[in-house]
Amino acid sequence: MQKHTHFIMDLFLIIFTTVFTLALRGVTGATFTFINSCEYTVWPGILDSAGSPKLQTTGFQLIQGNSLSFQAPTGWSGRFWARTGCNFDGSGQGTCKTADCGSGQVECNGSGAAPPATLAEFTLGSGSQDFYDVSLVDGYNLPMVIEVSGGSGACGTTGCVTDLNQRCPAELKVGNGDACRSACEAFGSPEYCCSGAFNSPATCRPSVYSETFKSACPRSYSYAYDDATSTFTCTGADYTITFCPYSNSQKSSRDDATPTIDPGSGSLSGTGSVSGSGSVPLTGSGSGSEGAMLADGSWLAGLATGDTRRIISSAAASIGVALITTFIVSLV
Repeated sequence: MQKHTHFIMDLFLIIFTTVFTLALRGVTGATFTFINSCEYTVWPGILDSAGSPKLQTTGFQLIQGNSLSFQAPTGWSGRFWARTGCNFDGSGQGTCKTADCGSGQVECNGSGAAPPATLAEFTLGSGSQDFYDVSLVDGYNLPMVIEVSGGSGACGTTGCVTDLNQRCPAELKVGNGDACRSACEAFGSPEYCCSGAFNSPATCRPSVYSETFKSACPRSYSYAYDDATSTFTCTGADYTITFCPYSNSQKSSRDDATPTIDPGSGSLSGTGSVSGSGSVPLTGSGSGSEGAMLADGSWLAGLATGDTRRIISSAAASIGVALITTFIVSLV
């Protein structure tokens, strides 16, 4: 009898721990880790979507070879990008050559990236799933990859490892090849901007310019309605955003001193480095999430927010405890 009771208690602890971990994961959202593999310093910018919870920072400096991690709550929605060629003085005032947010500071303070900019876009916990993509709709300024750890579902790696600045058509090129504009920004025509009479999936079609982007980066958004092969979903995952990833050395290992943002103060601490090797297959055309687009047919047109995963996780915890209790009583 005693042995039977020990078995029941061990089983209870295993099931309870599993349910509690899953419930806690739903409440805490996701960990974002940023890695700078560029040969220069970048200044990541962050824009929270309207109505979304706020993150601890809206912009920070990330020197070559370093990484930084912080938590995002369930329901967060927004975008990340990297500013380049920035010059900030001792008081933190300055501007950036590409993807500047116009705040005049390291923090973007609610302002988005000035095109051209490579964008990483996320919505956490929309219908219990995370939605994410890398977009070239606003042009391109540097390579970027999103990698996933943990989680369930398709959870594919996405991004653009090709240096489009080297392949940019002359009419889209910015400066000496610092960035590559979208056709919408360059020409302002409704057919390129998917506006006016072209503001629907049926009327806005790929252009020769968006197809150039798509052929180089088949898993990235190339124009506003490029959903089928560009939107990815995952549940309960953490995400790594790497700037200037190496196509033959994507999987990066980081030491234990990866810097973090203190949730209370928003300050940065620690140091980090990037090492290791591996590969990320970004030359295929499948997204691993066909059918995951939002109801209006456009992921970019409707970045959603919500707290569904928190509700589901809490319900799962309550149901799990009830089932475990019932099971123990029946055995005893």
